[in-house]
Amino acid sequence: MNNNFNPKINNLILKQNELLSHYTFTKTGGPADYLALPTTAEQVGALLSAAHADGLPITILGNSSNLIVSDKGIRGLTIILTQMDQIQVHGTQITAGAGAALIDVAIAAQTHGLSGLEYAAGIPGSVGGAVYMNAGAYGGQTADVIKDAQVVSLDGTMRTYDNAQLDFGYRHSLIQSDSGAVLSATFALTPGNANQILAQMDHFNAQRASKQPLELPSCGSVFKRPVGHFAGKLIHDAGLQGYRVGGAEVSTKHAGFIVNVGGATADDYINVIHHVQATVLKHSGVHLETEVRIIGEQ
Repeated sequence: MNNNFNPKINNLILKQNELLSHYTFTKTGGPADYLALPTTAEQVGALLSAAHADGLPITILGNSSNLIVSDKGIRGLTIILTQMDQIQVHGTQITAGAGAALIDVAIAAQTHGLSGLEYAAGIPGSVGGAVYMNAGAYGGQTADVIKDAQVVSLDGTMRTYDNAQLDFGYRHSLIQSDSGAVLSATFALTPGNANQILAQMDHFNAQRASKQPLELPSCGSVFKRPVGHFAGKLIHDAGLQGYRVGGAEVSTKHAGFIVNVGGATADDYINVIHHVQATVLKHSGVHLETEVRIIGEQ
């Protein structure tokens, strides 16, 4: 590890050898050599320039809700964007920083009588993560409401991509192959009745609470939906609910989730994922592709 990384950036929070388990929804993950928590795009640009000058690998994260960080952690510089959480409403458009919680953006939309983000009322990720993976639920998805996104490449170049350029697909966007990170996004919404919007959000959240294990730490939905199937049903039919390695368990409430029932490690999660994939493939002939990202030193 480079022990001399010390960028001269005013008001920047920079930590060394910081455990990432403090930041992930699974409550697992080893140390980051350096962890930065910038509050502005300018700080991000300066960080990227400094890291390049020092030859440090760079990892950029958001809310870490659909993510597993390895127990060995992440080498080089890790940038977490959750401090960049400003939300601004202009007419029927909302611009939000990458670190803003998608739930908070949905609430802001409802408060201002703007429709289009009802589906996002219970999604625990950040705006940056939502754009990165085209997050969606209950028939809605990020691609339906994004006007454009400000993106920074790992060399510090910043540009704005419109909806078409973002090349959205199922749990996919251009950002995944472009080695960059979202700094902010603008949502184009439609006027609606605030009370009706709230009722729809409450309905979706009630459904979520009744079906998903929200009471325990998890990485959200682990697997992508296979064509013609539902991942949760395939896992249930293979008899895997309750299967556990260490503290990581296939949820008995919703088979598509793996929960931390106490003391789970990233390796526990990864071993459960591999067992589920192998068992479902043997049982039904379907390969489950992970939706959750697994990153860090292996």
